[in-house]
Amino acid sequence: MRKRRVRTVLAGAAALALALAGCGLKSGSPMVDDVTPGKLGGGQSLDGASLTVTSKNFSENIILGQMIGLIFKAAGAEVLDRTNLPGSISAREAIVQGDADAMYEYTGTGWITYLGHAKPITDPLKQWEAVRAEDRKNGVTWLPQSTLNNTYALAISKKNNAKYHLKTLSDVAALTKKNPSAVTICVENEFASRDDGLPGMEKAYGMSIPAANIKKMDAGIVYTQVSKSDSCLLGEVFTTDGRIKAMNLDVLTDNKHFFPNYNAAPVIHTATFEKYPVIAALLDPLSARLTTEVAQVLNAKVDVEGEDPHEVAKDWLIQEGFIEAG
Repeated sequence: MRKRRVRTVLAGAAALALALAGCGLKSGSPMVDDVTPGKLGGGQSLDGASLTVTSKNFSENIILGQMIGLIFKAAGAEVLDRTNLPGSISAREAIVQGDADAMYEYTGTGWITYLGHAKPITDPLKQWEAVRAEDRKNGVTWLPQSTLNNTYALAISKKNNAKYHLKTLSDVAALTKKNPSAVTICVENEFASRDDGLPGMEKAYGMSIPAANIKKMDAGIVYTQVSKSDSCLLGEVFTTDGRIKAMNLDVLTDNKHFFPNYNAAPVIHTATFEKYPVIAALLDPLSARLTTEVAQVLNAKVDVEGEDPHEVAKDWLIQEGFIEAG
């Protein structure tokens, strides 16, 4: 589901960049919503601008891409919707090449996957600052990040946690020493083998989970198994996933800050930003309002309740007063 985690070889990325450049990435759907400025856009006009928004192909990123498009539309721009592109690299290259103008990206993805750093920066602000500075050479402008942090975590059902009272990953490490057989964990295949996944987490926290207690499965099944079965005491989750609250899961605190920060921030094709610097005034208040908890609620509307990401984004922006229905 979270294609942003996948590290793609440079040759593949280069080939894709050429393909995108060749086709021009001009297909898409015009946003036809009748929306007007609310808190945003009243004094920041994009009249006459023609802008393309993009996103990756998972619910949260689609919602965020729709929010950008709707805010641009309310401010007077003609907006082409190119959200829901397959994987991280296609959306990334669209921004780099200028075939798309704006999207929400994640700082950890920028630092590790695109810029090639093996070690994340623990402090969220310093990581954003480092990504922003280094990505300038690629023609990408990072606007201020949100506190929305879509990173890895372990979760346990509230029912099971009534017995174990786990709050942190250090608590899990203590339980593995006290009662190794109690710690069963469900994870997706990639997380089970990555240095920034289960093996690295075990090393960082000094825990050793018996191999027989590690069950590998598709990411979506993990939530159900942790919530409704006794086969997984713990499960790999993403912190902004709407199923966390819907399935009554407790997320354990990464008290040693092992997992990278994946804070969402708008990224703009630099030439576009230089032409329309007012974009910052339009998107900064949006990012300031986006939190992990807000993302959980909005993601649940799509992934649990089956609502359309565009309508979820639009309803929330109107509710928050950022835009108004025309």
